[in-house]
Amino acid sequence: HERSLNNQRTLSHNSQVSPSSLSSQQSMALYLFSLTLLFSLALLATPTLSLFEPDPDSDSISSTVYELLPKYGLPSGLLPDSVTNFTLSDDGRFVVYLSKPCTIEFDYLVYYEKTISGRIGYGSITELEGIQVKRFFLWFDVDEIKVDLPPNDSIYFKVGIINKKLDIDQFKTVHSCGDDGVSGSCGGSWMSFLQQIPEMMNEAEMLITE
Repeated sequence: HERSLNNQRTLSHNSQVSPSSLSSQQSMALYLFSLTLLFSLALLATPTLSLFEPDPDSDSISSTVYELLPKYGLPSGLLPDSVTNFTLSDDGRFVVYLSKPCTIEFDYLVYYEKTISGRIGYGSITELEGIQVKRFFLWFDVDEIKVDLPPNDSIYFKVGIINKKLDIDQFKTVHSCGDDGVSGSCGGSWMSFLQQIPEMMNEAEMLITE
């Protein structure tokens, strides 16, 4: 009978949980709960961060293309104020969309197609399509645009094998877009055309030597 009582006391003692053991279990449960809560909050925060990323379909993106050019060492006024959207890939390839084709009068009359594409790098735009310059009655495709590094007061338009040096200051301001100016580019009388021939020859010589 005494042995039976001792066994019961032993079982009763073993079945009791010490305060220190209970405290340890509570701490572990609280730690796991805290980790779960932090993980849940992190998941909830992820979509919120995406709200601050640029939306390619947003109208406000047209204002950022002019901020992008100076980051590549290029003047923001290379493009007219009529940009509606643009895309830029990791390899530097870009496409710029205008509301319509148009022209801007710099040292040369520059024609912008509705879609302009190329590859941008620091100090240069290569593989360019969609921009032309006019001299007298002829339009020339601009293949590349570049600046000296470190930058100075000049910018270069590459037309075929010719690099035409221009004053960079005229491209530092974003200009309004005019009519496309393509139709009637050969207008004027024959007499007026003949009078321009000497100047055209001088211009051709300048293009070749620069």
